[in-house]
Parts: sequence; structure tokens; C-alpha cells
Amino acid sequence: MKFLDLCKVQIRSGGGGNGCVSFRREKHVEYGGPNGGDGGQGGDVWAEAVDGLNTLIDFRFQQHFFARNGQGGMGSQRTGKDGDDIVLRVPVGTEILDEDEETLIADVTEVGQRILLAKGGNGGFGNLHFKSATNRAPRNANPGLAGVERIMWLRLKLIADAGLLGLPNAGKSTFLAATSNARPKIADYPFTTLVPNLGVVGVDGAEYVVADIPGLIEGASEGRGLGDTFLGHVERCAVLLHLVDGTAGDVATDYQTIINELEEYGAGLAGKPRVTVLNKVDALSPEERSEKRAALEDAVGAPVMLMSGASQEGVTEVLRATRTQVSKDRLRIKAPAHVEEDVWKP
Repeated sequence: MKFLDLCKVQIRSGGGGNGCVSFRREKHVEYGGPNGGDGGQGGDVWAEAVDGLNTLIDFRFQQHFFARNGQGGMGSQRTGKDGDDIVLRVPVGTEILDEDEETLIADVTEVGQRILLAKGGNGGFGNLHFKSATNRAPRNANPGLAGVERIMWLRLKLIADAGLLGLPNAGKSTFLAATSNARPKIADYPFTTLVPNLGVVGVDGAEYVVADIPGLIEGASEGRGLGDTFLGHVERCAVLLHLVDGTAGDVATDYQTIINELEEYGAGLAGKPRVTVLNKVDALSPEERSEKRAALEDAVGAPVMLMSGASQEGVTEVLRATRTQVSKDRLRIKAPAHVEEDVWKP
């Protein structure tokens, strides 16, 4: 399935049905009064979060969503049928923005959450509604109100518990593939990852979701590279897992490059809890490990963990450190396997 996290849609609610002008025409009923019915309500346009979606790709092929108009009123005091609603099925984590692409209308964060985007027009009153003591035979009825038409933007921000950060080729996808069932593309060149990937990792009987986004480069907050496009996908994360390539020439500079981009991007990313990891240590000698770890700790101002996604060294410890930053309500506790007790039989 292809990934799409931003799209524009045009919606229109249904117009209300017109009221009816009608009079009773029955045998032996002289001067039959008005009996025109009201028009039906126009259909609404809704957005609903559904489970099992993690992309907006369906909206690439359909951008126009128009609800049905209400049916006009009829004689014999019959009200017209209401127009059918239309529902935009979106992934959890979708933001609904106004046409200016900045004004937030709604943030859909839970499965089953429904947001009214455009309400249908009211149906018009039939002439029965205008009957009074002084006007026994009204010949006027109201037209139905027109529907609401607007252009909106849908922007998806994946909901994950931990977000992977790092320069291109820092080993983020290797880590995700080694710890979950996700199968991101892995290669020894930068920008192998072109779209975000989600994986569920588990440690000590608990599971949480990790998001891997394309690597950041210097100037990403100004639109360079791919990272700025996808940084929004880690805004909802409880903790950021920052991987630094241990084989790089200057690990401290690489670390600071990412931190600078987080500060420039804003949205509170720079203030989120972080676990900093020196990755690819399997390719380093013991002397290089100590030297680069010390240099990175000086830049971070806190302890740095060692890990190799390829050889699995230190992976469990990193998962545990990340888990401690994820609140209990986010964790998914795995039920222990049922073990049948041995029963002694005489």
C-alpha cells in the first residue's frame, strides 16, 4: 500500500428539499385546507476514524464528496425523505484543516470518533405550516436551504509511542526490522527510507509502537531533504529514540545537527524525552567505542547507550530504556501464556 499523508478534498452537504403547496381535494369535503408537507433535511458530511488504515491514499483517487439533497415535500402532509449522509473514512491521527492549510478544524485521535464537517440544509416548510386564523388557504411555501460547500485538507500524523530519529543511514530501519515484524527497506546508502514505517516492539511482556521516519539532514526544518515532511509523524510520540551512527567521523556534530533541526521545527519536539544511542558499535574497536561514547556524552550531557541493530548487541537494553519513558496507558501488556499444571494421578 502506498503512503500518503496530505491531501485536499472538496465536500458539500446536501440541500434541503422544498416545501410543498397543496390542498385537500376529496369528495364531499368543501374548501379543503392546505396539506403541503415539509421538505426533507439535506445529508451531512462526516469524518470518521476507522481502524486498519495508516495512509490517506484512498483520497488521491477521490477528492469530491457530495451528500444527497433532501426530497421535496408532498401533498397529504407528507414530509420529503432526508438526504443520505456521506462519511469520509480516515486513519486515526488525521488532522482536518481549513482551506488555508493552517487553521485546525479537528484532530481525530480515537477509533470511532466522528466529526461533522458540513451540516445539510434544512428542508423548507410546506403551506400547511403557514395556515392561520386569518389565512385559511396559504399559497406559499419555503424553499429548502442550500448545503455547505468547502475545501479542506487532511493531514495524517501517525500515532506511535516512540519515534526514531537520526541522520540518513544511521541504522533506524535496521533497528525497526530487528525488533518488530515491520519490514522496511534496508540498504547501505542514505535515504533508503522514503516513507514512515510503523512497528510494534515488545520487551518484558509489554508492547509499544515505534515510528521510523526518513533521515534528517541539515536544513530539514527549512524544507531540505525528506525529514521535514515527515517530522509531524513523531509529534505525538511519548519519547524520541535518537540513533547516532558510530562509524561517522564526528558523532557529536551529527547529534547536534538533529537537535538543531528539532528546535527549528518546533511543536515541542526538542523538549520531548530522548534516549540517545551510539549505533553500529559492532564495527568499532573497544578504543573507538570508548572514545566516541565519551565525545557523544559530552555533547548530550547525559549517559549514552551502545547498540548494534545488526548484531543485536544492546538492543534489549535500549528497548527497556525506551519503555520506561512510555506511560502505562500507552503500553500494551501481553497476557502470559497459559501453562497447564502437572496433575498427579494415582
